[in-house]
Amino acid sequence: MGLNKYVSEVKVVEHNKQVVFNYLANFENLSSYLNSGLIEKITEKIPQIKITDFQSDQDSCKFNITGMGVAEIKIVNREPFKTIKIESSGGLPLSIIFWIQLIPESEYKTKMRLTLHAEMSMMIKMMAGSKLEEGINQLADTLSRLPYQ
Repeated sequence: MGLNKYVSEVKVVEHNKQVVFNYLANFENLSSYLNSGLIEKITEKIPQIKITDFQSDQDSCKFNITGMGVAEIKIVNREPFKTIKIESSGGLPLSIIFWIQLIPESEYKTKMRLTLHAEMSMMIKMMAGSKLEEGINQLADTLSRLPYQ
C-alpha cells in the first residue's frame, strides 16, 4: 500500500468563512444534497461504483459501495473557520485522510482547497488514481457552489 496525495485547485466560495465552515462541518447538511442527485451523478461518471444505503449524522456518514463494502467517513477534527479533517474507516481496500482548508479572502468570500491523502494498493491506484486526481477538483468545484445558509 502506498500513500498518494491529491490537492485541488483553490476555489472561491461567495460566502463568509463562518457560514462555509458551519455548513461543511456538519454531514447532515450534505446528506440532503447528496440524496438529491449527486450520488446518481457519481454513478453516471463512474459506472463501476454504485453507492447505496447512504446515512449520516453531524459527525459521520456511512454508505455501501457495491462490490467493495461499507465505507464510513468521520469528521475527526474541526478547527473553527479554518480546517475540517475527515478520515475513513470501514471495510474498503483504501484508507483516506481528507482536509478542507478555508482562508478568508474578504468578508463575504472564502478561499477553499481540498487535500486528500489516500493509502491504496498499486492495483487500486492504477484503476482509480487518475479519477481521484480529477475527482478532487470536481468535488472542490461542487462544494464551492453548495447552497450555503
